[in-house]
Order: sequence, then C-alpha cells, then structure tokens
Amino acid sequence: MIIDGEDFKLDLLFYHRRLHRLIAIDLKLGRFKAEYKGQMELYLRWLEQNEMEPGEDTPLGLLLCTEGSEEQIELLQLDKAGIKVAQYMTELPSREVLQRQIQKSLAAAKARLDNFEEGDA
Repeated sequence: MIIDGEDFKLDLLFYHRRLHRLIAIDLKLGRFKAEYKGQMELYLRWLEQNEMEPGEDTPLGLLLCTEGSEEQIELLQLDKAGIKVAQYMTELPSREVLQRQIQKSLAAAKARLDNFEEGDA
C-alpha cells in the first residue's frame, strides 16, 4: 500500500467467503504494543477505500503477536475497531505448558460467557 508516498506492507490478506470481507493479518514478534492498533486501522481504512467491492462488509484486522498484553488490549477497545489480537508460538511448548494454557483459555472463555449471561438477566 502506498499512502502519502510511503510504502506500507501488510503481512497477509485473505478474503473470507462466508463473512464476505477482507481479513488483514499482521504478524508481530514480541509483546503487543498500543501503536499496532493505529497501524492496523490505517491498513483497514485503506482496504475499505481501495479494495472493498460492493456488497462486502468492512475489513477485519488480526494482529498475531508472540506475547499478549491483555490490559492494553482491553483499554484500547480493539473489538470496536474491528481488530482482534491473538498470540502465536514460535516453537511447540511442553505438554504441561500447553495443558496449562488450554485450561487458562477455557477458564477465561467461561468467565466471559458467565459475564455475558449475567448481563442478560
């Protein structure tokens, strides 16, 4: 992408047929940084202006980082901007570490579901 005469490079760009939208993916080494939100928003608005076809929904962004930063992600309200953040591993962890991470993820998902259900009551 060339914006204001400057080159910007998105790592991956997919089209999701069922969602009818572009999915922009940016890979980051290290911990999530707040500045990544602005960069992804720039990419998404450029894609919206230059690559979207009639009938498509607005593009979504996915930031893949080797480390999370849950508090920053929550404070930045990335969901409202159409951006998601996920962690990826550069090497396969031990079985014990993997089991702990799965249990942690399941507990977090259950807590979110419980909070959602309480909001409906």
